[in-house]
Amino acid sequence: MGIMSFIRSQLIEIVEWLDDSNYTLVWRFPDEDHEIKNGAKLICRPGQAAVLVNEGQVADVFGPGTHTLSTQNLPVLSRLRGWKYGFESPFKVEIYFVSLRQYLDQKWGTSNPVLIRDPDFSVGGRPGRVRIRAYGSYNFAVSDPGLFFQEVVGSQGLVTTDEIEGFLKRRIVSAFSVAAGKSQISVADMAANYDVLGSAVREHIAEDLAQIGVRLTMFIIENISLPPEVEKAIDAAAAQAARGVDNTLAWEGMQAMRDAARQTGGGGGTAGAAMGAGVGLGMGMNMAHMMAGMMGQPVAGAMAPGMAHPAAGAAAPGAAPPVAAAGAGAAAGQAAAGSLEDKLRKLKAAYEADLLTEDEYKAKKAELLAAF
Repeated sequence: MGIMSFIRSQLIEIVEWLDDSNYTLVWRFPDEDHEIKNGAKLICRPGQAAVLVNEGQVADVFGPGTHTLSTQNLPVLSRLRGWKYGFESPFKVEIYFVSLRQYLDQKWGTSNPVLIRDPDFSVGGRPGRVRIRAYGSYNFAVSDPGLFFQEVVGSQGLVTTDEIEGFLKRRIVSAFSVAAGKSQISVADMAANYDVLGSAVREHIAEDLAQIGVRLTMFIIENISLPPEVEKAIDAAAAQAARGVDNTLAWEGMQAMRDAARQTGGGGGTAGAAMGAGVGLGMGMNMAHMMAGMMGQPVAGAMAPGMAHPAAGAAAPGAAPPVAAAGAGAAAGQAAAGSLEDKLRKLKAAYEADLLTEDEYKAKKAELLAAF
């Protein structure tokens, strides 16, 4: 092999990048100190761009297609090298291929809760605040390969999606926090407004990413979660509404009575049993009063104001005879009682709230059905 043949073998005639992955963003052509032949072919496949770099400066950028590297189509490189009259000899330049394809299903999420104002949680005229977490996915693509190389790649020979993921994720989470704070959408309604929040995030972050030559092609909010105590309160309110209880204090009282009734009788010895019996009796009377209010019926053994307890053995002055009182009570009970359907519905609600055992529920239901 002659010296000229050896020199020609060291010249690069075809510059291209074959990549079948969805992982690499930027790939440097390995010239290994070989010089590029004048008139060499640069092949950029669909979804690729080539950035020519001379001494750290972006000289030229080529899009998809086959390009001949000569003075005519290297204006910036020619100016940088001072080639005023063209050149015939080989030249040396770094070539970086940049992928322009979309990188799909990239994950994002808030590592810390985001504090937002919620109009539905305001108390006493003070704005309500709720901590939320969110996560989802996004797609992105390089929109300006020259700018992307200058701002992100620099002197790195290889850039992957993992290396830019943290950079994009921080900006996306920041944009989401701003969009959620400005939205004035209640957390209870955010599930129906994911698209609105997603559009707001894209608009907020578009200018920021454009400064590094990147654009979001899709942004999806998959879920927004609340603190456990807030979720529990919302679930309790939903259960309250489902059972037709429109008074929060009454609902909380019913829950407290149920819990206390479950815990009675747990003490040891005679004293514990007596205490449990006493508490159970008090709870039973309270439950009877509550059930009477729900069922629209008088409570047996319940005393009206001004009347003595039957254990005293004497009626208060002016009290009606027992028979008359019983008759009046029955008439009042019939007047206060609603329809059978209404009573059965309320009875079932009390049973589902664990205020009645299954046997008590069945017995009372049979009693109501027999009375009509």
